[in-house]
Amino acid sequence: MLRILRRLEGPQTIGRGPAFWAAFGLVLAAAAAYPWLVDGYTVGNTAYFFCWVFMALGLCLIWGYGGALSFGQTAFFGLSGYAYGVLTLNVGAAYGFTLVAVALAVALSALMALLLGYFLFFGRIGGVFLGIITLSVTLVMERFMAQTAGPEWRIGAARLNGYNGMSGMPPLTLPWPGGDLVLFPDVALYYALLGLLAVTYLALRILVNARFGNVLVAIRENPERAEMLGYDVRRYQLGAFVIGSALAGLSGTLYTAWGQYITPSSMGLTAAALPVIWVAVGGRGDLTATLVGTLAVLGGFQALTIYGSQYALVVMGLLLVVAVLTAPEGFVVALLRALGRAWPGRRRGAPAP
Repeated sequence: MLRILRRLEGPQTIGRGPAFWAAFGLVLAAAAAYPWLVDGYTVGNTAYFFCWVFMALGLCLIWGYGGALSFGQTAFFGLSGYAYGVLTLNVGAAYGFTLVAVALAVALSALMALLLGYFLFFGRIGGVFLGIITLSVTLVMERFMAQTAGPEWRIGAARLNGYNGMSGMPPLTLPWPGGDLVLFPDVALYYALLGLLAVTYLALRILVNARFGNVLVAIRENPERAEMLGYDVRRYQLGAFVIGSALAGLSGTLYTAWGQYITPSSMGLTAAALPVIWVAVGGRGDLTATLVGTLAVLGGFQALTIYGSQYALVVMGLLLVVAVLTAPEGFVVALLRALGRAWPGRRRGAPAP
């Protein structure tokens, strides 16, 4: 156990020592107090942001640590969302079945990622071609779901409804004495997502600082040398791809449960590009930077869509270009490193916080 806890700090993640974990605890405490300081709409909206962060963390693992740029996150997002809808519309939400539906939907995304990733990585497909193929898979799924509008496109009681999407799915429920506890997009769902996000973040820190993460970074830096040292490059890349895609699927189920709907547009070209922007702007090489950057960009993007919708996507594109040209490691990583260099009490030669 002590060995696992030590992996919360390591060479593959920014942040270590009492100061970092004290700041982490303060942020978590502030997030726990947040619902009592704002109105219910704002709480539900923040829960909406949390739904997307899992997909960004998954892409950070695939791209930032593994070096494989994938545009397929929204394909697994949509697949899990539709799977959750089909399961819950047919079975219902009694006795906490929605949690079983979430697990099954995420498992379906992981299985699809395993099959797709096997042909990609064991077929020695990499670089720009990996991005092209994953984007093609995403767009094919989007176009297929968009043409399922007829009454014949149904799975049991669940109609796919084409571009209008599926709706009417039940929200998340938890078995509870005296009746199921319904997690509507308010305080209850907010706390559930906050806890799940914290656990996922810490688990990924342990993963990337373990042998798996160290080898994955070595493959990113020099796959030929890693293979010459005896590591099965394709197996590690496939493992990262499956884990990252499962996290995208988790985002899809949580989003579907939050809004009680899912549409093919969630797998469109714009949707496929947005996670890449979130991760690139924050810092694809670090989990903390991805987490902070994704939440910041999501908030800014929503504000733009409300007050200047015609410019929202243009600004996102410009933000990506500026990040690539001025801060290739990401704005959050660049800021943290600058603060680390300017930290007055830091020992000479010690790593930046």
